[in-house]
Amino acid sequence: MTLLLQISDPHFGTERPLVVDALVRLVHEQAPNLVVLSGDITQRGRRRQFLAARAFMDRLGVAATLVIPGNHDIPLYALATRLLTPYANHCRAFGADLEPMFESDRLLVITVNTTRYYRHTDGEVSTEQIERVARRLERATGNQLRVVVTHQPVAVTRKQDEIDLLHGGERAIRGWALAGADLILGGHIHLPFVLPLHERFSDLPRKVWAINAGTAVSRRIRHEAGNSINLIRYDGPRSNRREAVVERWDYLDSQQCFRPVDSNELHCDASGNVA
Repeated sequence: MTLLLQISDPHFGTERPLVVDALVRLVHEQAPNLVVLSGDITQRGRRRQFLAARAFMDRLGVAATLVIPGNHDIPLYALATRLLTPYANHCRAFGADLEPMFESDRLLVITVNTTRYYRHTDGEVSTEQIERVARRLERATGNQLRVVVTHQPVAVTRKQDEIDLLHGGERAIRGWALAGADLILGGHIHLPFVLPLHERFSDLPRKVWAINAGTAVSRRIRHEAGNSINLIRYDGPRSNRREAVVERWDYLDSQQCFRPVDSNELHCDASGNVA
């Protein structure tokens, strides 16, 4: 069993210590193969907030991690820094690669930096980024679950959230679907959901799901959704089929721990086409 844990929007600087501790316990119990932190690591992109986030990731004790910036991770008020070195604090804490990738015999995870220094909240994906990701997806094997990670969502479930959609997201969905993507992970709006993109875009050549995560540990809770994370379990090929299960785990204040509250099972054949 391959296990991917998606953490999003922890907003260090606004973290809830009890929730942080509970998430560390959950990770130790579940022992994921990979942890993905899909942006808004910090509240204001400050060095001490990145240091807190780095310390948290170190506490998890997971060897394989992917971390991408969100719009909150670029300094808001230090205009010169935002213009000249917007990712300096991120790079000090998590390295210079803003679009890291993970690959194993069962998993291919490609991240995309959708932040821009000239955009305050919105995200953007360029033609070059879409093509880069597509070229790598095309080289995936039939055994691999193919996952793309952005910060801003490529699709939403509520009309009022459409303002937060990723610019260029529709082109990305079509390009990545054609190249063989299974899941597109996002965050940003602090609202967890599993959305079948093939039902929204009838011209997609295959089935693709948008998987969004809530805020993992921040007190900045929205839309009647509390702190939550996603666990994605993947068994690999079995009788010429692939199966992935996306679990949502919510933090329960009454128990001071994370518990599973929802599960979605996705079936894929070994060639990468979802049935």
